Amino acid sequence: MQRPATVLAVVNQKGGVGKTTTAVNLAASFAVSERATLLIDLDPQGNASSAYGVLNPQPQIYDALIGDCVMKDAVRPTQLEYLHLVASGPDLVGAEIELVSAEARERCLERALADVRDQYEIIVIDCPPSLGILTLNALTAASAVLIPLQCEYYALEGLARLTDTMELVRSRLNPDLALSGIVLTMADLRSNLARQVEAEVCRHFGEQVFATRIPRNVRLSEAPSHGKPILLYDVHSKGAIAYLALAEEVMARIGRQASGRRPPALAVAADGAGNESRPHDEPAEQEDAG
Repeated sequence: MQRPATVLAVVNQKGGVGKTTTAVNLAASFAVSERATLLIDLDPQGNASSAYGVLNPQPQIYDALIGDCVMKDAVRPTQLEYLHLVASGPDLVGAEIELVSAEARERCLERALADVRDQYEIIVIDCPPSLGILTLNALTAASAVLIPLQCEYYALEGLARLTDTMELVRSRLNPDLALSGIVLTMADLRSNLARQVEAEVCRHFGEQVFATRIPRNVRLSEAPSHGKPILLYDVHSKGAIAYLALAEEVMARIGRQASGRRPPALAVAADGAGNESRPHDEPAEQEDAG
């Protein structure tokens, strides 16, 4: 019997810390190592979806959460053979209200994942920048949490609240929830402040901090506007190399070796039925940014 997928929630309630960039490019890095991967965009902003050129998807994660469809019907292919996507859109804003009256509201995502969890090796969830009901659903469904942390002073302030929330979820809802680790993002270790933040985080969290640092990188910022992860936009950039290294660290920590499992066949066409696709075939600028 195949081992169910590891569900990895990428969480930080502070915006602008590289959370979606990490979810998008980590999922792509798992996929290029031929691990069957599902990326779930749980953020109403839908940035993880648009990073793969998916706009206004139907059906989407909202439909699966409220029971209008099963999760597998919302899964669509991406440009990478081993990576599938459950996209998001503005409708997800309504889920915050609608889930309030749902039975076991914090387990809606966990229930929705039941029909796909055995079909992938890893499921990556891009959470919204808050600790509301959507993030609570992700933490309840997850096997492990990855926290992206920007190398700036204010990024440290919300970390204690996030770890307290994880402890609460672990004690009441999901006793198996583990901290996979903390990854430092937008790192420029030439800066004194960045080095101080790194030292402070390492002092508090020790080996839970990943050795890989994600650098500030223009190519990482450009890639979403082309509807591509960094590995398809500029595989030789520093950002791409960093996320490939981080993927190997994550896999080693969660104890998953490549199994050769292929993602399931999908009924949705490659361009995504019910989806407006952003044009993203214009050539990338070739300035040396990475």
